[in-house]
Amino acid sequence: MPKTNQIPEFLPVLSVGRHRSPKRGACFMEYASHLAGERWSDHPSCTHPAIAALARAVNDCTSDDARGRLVPLIPSVIGLHGPDDRIRLIVGVRSSAAALPIASESRQRAISVGLAHCEALLATQTGPMAEHLRGVIRSAFDQAPSAEKWARAFLSSVGTSKTRLDSWTVDKMVALSIIGMAEACVEDSDDRLFRLLSATIDDCARDAATGRVVAPTRRERVTV
Repeated sequence: MPKTNQIPEFLPVLSVGRHRSPKRGACFMEYASHLAGERWSDHPSCTHPAIAALARAVNDCTSDDARGRLVPLIPSVIGLHGPDDRIRLIVGVRSSAAALPIASESRQRAISVGLAHCEALLATQTGPMAEHLRGVIRSAFDQAPSAEKWARAFLSSVGTSKTRLDSWTVDKMVALSIIGMAEACVEDSDDRLFRLLSATIDDCARDAATGRVVAPTRRERVTV
């Protein structure tokens, strides 16, 4: 019987960082590119860049034992897009709000400034998602009143000319928040990171659907 050089199909294992091929493992977004049929990449076009940045950060800061729990979320980000301003706001608010109550004091001030800026941007917006995000911000500030007070005083003194969140700002907000959560003195950081990513995906999908943008509305379980 002739030999074959075909490599059996398999699903990669989630691990930290970038990987050259599925044989060496995969981060969350590389796995998404694989399932979407795109070129192997941790920056695939199938997902909005802000959501992808959050997914990569959560992947890398989740412990090895808990990282596999993220796999069922991967199909939900495939095809998940929307208006830049709205997706960035959702990702920025969700990330900062999740981190603020538990981050170290040295990080809380920067996180709270970003959150207060998002609140100011939301002040001119209407609709269910804007109202929902304002509630998320209020809940976070209620758990860190000193940080809120400092942030409002800071923004009042320096002001801001930004009328939108750019991609650089959102990426910095995500990085600061996720590292703050991973290094916080809590025993459930993995659970918090999972809930953050799941809730952000849900919000983005719901907002995209409301805006009549094609987006996944339910998750399909992936077996590994």
